[in-house]
Amino acid sequence: MGKLSYAQAIRQTIAQEMRRDEKVFVMGEDVEKLGGVYGCTRDLYKEFGTDRVRNTPISESAIIGSALGAACCGMRPIAELMYWDFAFVAADQIFNQVAKTRYVFGGNAKIPLVIRGQQGTGRGNAATHSQSLESIFMHIPGIKVACPSTPAEAAGLLRTAIREDNPVCFFEHKVLYASKGEVPDDPEFMIPFGKADIKRSGTDVTIVANLLYVQRALEAAEELAKQGIEAEVIDPRTLVPFDYDTVAESVKKTGRLIVVHEAHQNNGWGAQVVSQVSQMVFPYLDAAPVHIGTKACPLPFNTILEQAALPGVADIVSACRAAVHR
Repeated sequence: MGKLSYAQAIRQTIAQEMRRDEKVFVMGEDVEKLGGVYGCTRDLYKEFGTDRVRNTPISESAIIGSALGAACCGMRPIAELMYWDFAFVAADQIFNQVAKTRYVFGGNAKIPLVIRGQQGTGRGNAATHSQSLESIFMHIPGIKVACPSTPAEAAGLLRTAIREDNPVCFFEHKVLYASKGEVPDDPEFMIPFGKADIKRSGTDVTIVANLLYVQRALEAAEELAKQGIEAEVIDPRTLVPFDYDTVAESVKKTGRLIVVHEAHQNNGWGAQVVSQVSQMVFPYLDAAPVHIGTKACPLPFNTILEQAALPGVADIVSACRAAVHR
């Protein structure tokens, strides 16, 4: 084990995979000498050259379109978007081409393409650089969706994504890049898609959260414990595929479900989880499931206003208390 930041874990994994397989390469805006927005590809060009660490024009549609072509021809591109907000510029490429190419070729075409980038609030990046968009990508069949919340998961899930023969949208959170944790040194360390992780065991209420909100949920669980309520915190790690079974088994035990995320509450992925899990465990529920997300407004530049739009630890605690003491 070595202690790495979230960004360092991503960089190390990319480097290890590029050494292992010469078909793996990186492309995106300023990924060469700048090393990407948060340094996740810093200095890789010195080892692998500019053919395998490729700067691109400022054109997300060109980045994703050419990455898809490379994947179809047997390469394993890692395409970086500076912000997931900019994916809408490449919406046709992602939703109509990347997601559907393997299907329209009857499964004969492999699409080993990773699209990675950062999203989320916490730095006052304003309305068009702060969104959490993973729910939208869950809706389109043909794309896998990964959301690591720790450095170890960033490494293990990214390695799985790079070796995957289907396209993966890899969502990173800008505030998590500086967070540190133990990361296995093993260059074969992988975390399987579709396997949730129970971050904290509990008996009274189940909290499901992703990315930065795993930390928020754990903070809420600590506060609830002081009040005699033991919360179980589950990180799904991948939203597609989603490990509904682990969540359902937890809710059978606790009788209560709270889902919280930074994505907007309206049609956020938590609504799907509440719907699916409720159908699986309805006889076990002791309270109505609760879905918590960001308010339905563009995210403000002002950080105080930004925080006002977001769900906080107090909101999670309040929802859990209401479910337990209904």
